[in-house]
Amino acid sequence: MSLAVRVIPCLDVAAGRVVKGLKFENLRDAGDPVEAARRYEAEGADELCFLDVAASHEERGTLVGLVARVADVLSIPFTVGGGVRSVEDAGALLVAGADRVTVNTAAVADPRLVTRLAERFGSQCVVVAVDAKRLGERFVVSTHGGRRITEIELATWVAEVTARGAGEILLTSMDADGTLAGFDLAMLKVAREVTSVPIVASGGAGSLAHFARRCWKGARTRSWRRPSSTTGPSPSGRSSGPSRRPACRFARPSRRAWRGSPSTQGVSFPSSSETSGRETS
Repeated sequence: MSLAVRVIPCLDVAAGRVVKGLKFENLRDAGDPVEAARRYEAEGADELCFLDVAASHEERGTLVGLVARVADVLSIPFTVGGGVRSVEDAGALLVAGADRVTVNTAAVADPRLVTRLAERFGSQCVVVAVDAKRLGERFVVSTHGGRRITEIELATWVAEVTARGAGEILLTSMDADGTLAGFDLAMLKVAREVTSVPIVASGGAGSLAHFARRCWKGARTRSWRRPSSTTGPSPSGRSSGPSRRPACRFARPSRRAWRGSPSTQGVSFPSSSETSGRETS
């Protein structure tokens, strides 16, 4: 049986602009987020992931106005993260047009946030972003856009957020990010062994061969650090394909009424893991 592959471009944003870097450092300007979103949808992206990589470090929320502007030009699912610290923060992004929200730094500080978000909006709306790095023989979690390395083991954290109701894991390899050298398959394997939810693998994609290889390792989706893609409609009512998932438990304006969307980002494989990727070119 052939596997359906979904590639989800991820946009890293700082100061209202798309940025690119190498291993989370030396960020450089890469253009306007609205224009980038429009371009990637035109090029066939099934879903887009939008991460405000400076929000937690700067102790502010995600730029809601920018999220609304991006949502207005898209008809595909749209996941947003960066600076989400509360149920209210997540709700504001969903009202602005996001289909799902991601949490990272705030969830590490208070894991119960994942539970509260899942109870309020449904697991299908909750993505836990995990930025991980190899430390000796271990993989550990980082926060604040990769600026702070914790002692939390990757496997331990992925298992916990899964138990707390995360509907998807956006796993980024800090070591592979921006290198174009391929996904960190060892890291993906560690995460896959402790969770059954979709995993979006992000960081390192540089060629089609990297995506094919990841299939062999049981990942369901791959992400390529530009906007990532998936298929199926989203919480905001934007449809990108035949797949469907339960509606987000959230009341938003009718023009954003969600008809359901896929539970994966990046490159997705049925009953496997997923992959996503950051823009590196």
